[in-house]
Amino acid sequence: MNPAPSYWAESAPWRAFADRASDRDVTAALAHSESGPKELAALLSPAAGRRLEDLARKALALTRRHFGRTLSLYVPLYLSNHCSGGCAYCGFAADRQQPRMRLDSARMEAEMEALRAMGFDDILLLTGENAPEADFAYLRDSVALAARRCHRVAIETFAMTREQYADIFAAGCAGVTLYQETYDPDTYRHMHRWGAKTDFAGRLDAPARALAAEARSFGLGALLGLADPVGEMLSLFLHLTALRKMFWKAEYSVSFPRLRRQAGEFRAPHPVDDRRLAQLIFAMRICLPTVPLVLSTRESAAFRDGIAGIGITRMSVASRTTVGGYRRCEPDTDGQFSVCDTRDPVAFCDALRRQGLQPVFKNWDAALR
Repeated sequence: MNPAPSYWAESAPWRAFADRASDRDVTAALAHSESGPKELAALLSPAAGRRLEDLARKALALTRRHFGRTLSLYVPLYLSNHCSGGCAYCGFAADRQQPRMRLDSARMEAEMEALRAMGFDDILLLTGENAPEADFAYLRDSVALAARRCHRVAIETFAMTREQYADIFAAGCAGVTLYQETYDPDTYRHMHRWGAKTDFAGRLDAPARALAAEARSFGLGALLGLADPVGEMLSLFLHLTALRKMFWKAEYSVSFPRLRRQAGEFRAPHPVDDRRLAQLIFAMRICLPTVPLVLSTRESAAFRDGIAGIGITRMSVASRTTVGGYRRCEPDTDGQFSVCDTRDPVAFCDALRRQGLQPVFKNWDAALR
């Protein structure tokens, strides 16, 4: 078995370059037509941070060129908060004191009815780490149920084997999102205290296993706040580049999850403020002009309104991070993380239209499965 590639180690020279990049390097990166890690490092640099408006203009132009004025919308549906993992930063970790539950088929149907009534046809199913109460068989059956009701069903769950991914796709799953959480091996080891997720190399290889099983789409991301954000973005870029060369038929997306308050009150060792987050998004859009960039309701309404269509082309809406939260229509308590943008779909879409953007609830048909 080949050792796992160390994208963190590979990114080290570019992290050093980002520290010393000049205004001239930023100008060159903005003018470059085929960006690589050098250009990304320049755009992530302190020098580029002082030219945020220039980055925003370039990001806006590329977004308009490749995505028009559309913004694709999806909704997360939490199936279970049972979890066997020990992630120090997560509200679902096994040592967190909170009620544990999972949706049975009847309650899942009720949740989906509530979501369909709001107009959603693009659903992301989520669970904690593999646990007896919510294992692979439960997830596969849940995907099959959801696929009978919605045109596009994707998952954000535990890492699986190639064979399990193939079974999930056969059940009707159209895509997978799986964050590496952090590409820094030392930080990863410290943050994942027990469970299957302690296997850094196995986690890093999961996208390749899913893509080898013919995943149609795969979403990558790093949990911003755990380690140096420049290193995370450069490592993610190198990882994505390697996957695109090997599995060129699939569609990819990149998410920007930022650590938020959750049960356990974990504090981010490398906090990322709004201005820094905007720079990360603009830099990735400039270097990945055709890749959908995703932002969740972790972020505030004001930030999401400001960034919509300027790099970001896909967003979650009306999210509940508790199990069964849509049918109850109650505020989230003891969810996986705090939701900041609490607007309903009508209010959110009105805000988009006022900016000249077109919200899209469905751009994928079940017939493609």
